[in-house]
Amino acid sequence: MRRVLVVESLTLDGVMQAPGAPDEDRRGGFEHGGWAQPYMDEVMGSEMAKGMGRTELLFGRRTYDQFYSFWPTAPSRIPSPRC
Repeated sequence: MRRVLVVESLTLDGVMQAPGAPDEDRRGGFEHGGWAQPYMDEVMGSEMAKGMGRTELLFGRRTYDQFYSFWPTAPSRIPSPRC
């Protein structure tokens, strides 16, 4: 049996959302998309990346749809974001 490891961005008051763009998931009138981005740093990036290059990724529907629309037209090399 394989293990499923989960990486989540979760606030202390229970908001679970990707650390993406300011328009990230505005359903239900939520106005704080991208809330985690200002808190990203080298340490967080390093920890998140440790296993991601050695594994398969399992996405939810919304994340899958975003990746599916991006990858067919993605440049061959994407610059690393600055933390």
